[in-house]
Amino acid sequence: MKKFLKVMLSATIAAALVLTGCSSSGTEGKKDDKKDLTVGFIYVGPIGDGGYSYAHNEGRLYLEKETGVKTIYKESVAEDKAEVEKVVDDMVDQGATVIVGTSFGFQDGLLAAAKKYPDVKFLHCSGYELADNMGQFFGKIHEMMYLNGVVAGMKTKSNTLGFVGAFPIPEVIRNINAFTLGAQSVNPNVKVKVNWTNTWYDPAKEKDAALGLIDAGADVIAQHQDTAGPQQAAESKGVFSLGYNTDMSTTAPKANMTSAVWNWGPYYVSQIKAIQAGTWKSEKYWGGYADNIVSLAPLTSVAPEGAKAAVEKAEAKIKEGNNVIFQGPIKDQSGAVKVKEGQTLTDDEVWNINWFVQGVDGTIPSN
Repeated sequence: MKKFLKVMLSATIAAALVLTGCSSSGTEGKKDDKKDLTVGFIYVGPIGDGGYSYAHNEGRLYLEKETGVKTIYKESVAEDKAEVEKVVDDMVDQGATVIVGTSFGFQDGLLAAAKKYPDVKFLHCSGYELADNMGQFFGKIHEMMYLNGVVAGMKTKSNTLGFVGAFPIPEVIRNINAFTLGAQSVNPNVKVKVNWTNTWYDPAKEKDAALGLIDAGADVIAQHQDTAGPQQAAESKGVFSLGYNTDMSTTAPKANMTSAVWNWGPYYVSQIKAIQAGTWKSEKYWGGYADNIVSLAPLTSVAPEGAKAAVEKAEAKIKEGNNVIFQGPIKDQSGAVKVKEGQTLTDDEVWNINWFVQGVDGTIPSN
């Protein structure tokens, strides 16, 4: 994991990425229109986690339904190069000609496998390295985190919000920042306390991190974690929550107000159809709300009065694109201006963000 954090915090910042809704590079794939195409999915957690891996598995099931292709999967795979390579070997032995790796830490293993199997296509979620037969994909879930923040800022009585974060990497940092900016847009007095777990999947640890934030005065809990542990913690203490990955309202009906949701299925279908048609290209894909890869779950009955109108107003702004969430002026924790009035962070700057906005109460460890 230490290697994982170091790579993400240094390499992604150094990498000159141009991330767009559909930017491409690499070579065009060979046509593969066989009905028996097999797609292998590799998950970092169990598909029953109710969150991240569950959302990807729902995308797999959607792919099967829409295209009729055969899929196989392996859950709870460690972010270890050798382990990932072994899983790919097993899937190729089972006839897989497309491999989908759903966690950042799979990147090294997938790159090695892509070199070993040049006729197999690889899709990697949340990374940055490309190969002729390996593409990258992710979504602007921070747009939905901004909306979560709007709801949280309207709901809080203590003006202290809590955020349970997995790892101090740009993927999580930008979600914390977007959540904070959303909350500040309706309540400039809020602060957001951050508690790191240093794990994607550990229900008990996630829950404990949320309980610590509640003990510190947070009356609304948000998260970038794979399970609903923080939601359950909020409900157990009589405070409120915002979910992540899937609609978590059924897990904590007395606490959850809405959730930032992934819609992976349509993306998977588009990639498999391109492979079958022989038009697939290695690319970096970073779609947003306007592309329907992310969405907001319906507001629940415990959401604050006026939240629907406030969310709809913010949604309209987000759908305009151009990273409106990160329009200046924006200051960092020290009060230094990071985005000037009239300026907006680029996609590359948002992707690689490694600083907290003003109003976040937390630190970003260097390793």
